[in-house]
Amino acid sequence: MQTSYRLNAKDLDHHFLESLKTLFQDKEIEIIVYDIDETAYLSRSEANQRRLLEAIENAENGTNLITVSLEGLE
Repeated sequence: MQTSYRLNAKDLDHHFLESLKTLFQDKEIEIIVYDIDETAYLSRSEANQRRLLEAIENAENGTNLITVSLEGLE
């Protein structure tokens, strides 16, 4: 059996630990922890990578920016 959890480290508490213990009971388990790099994840697709790089360039150059009015969000 395999289960994946994705959460913020601040959300780790005794409830999380108890849920693991209940789910896996007396079985031996392995826990691997790593931080999530959203940019690397999104860059796996060539199309996404192009869009990200273009967005970064646009932000740095101040081009193709979208302005949103706070009044318009209400």
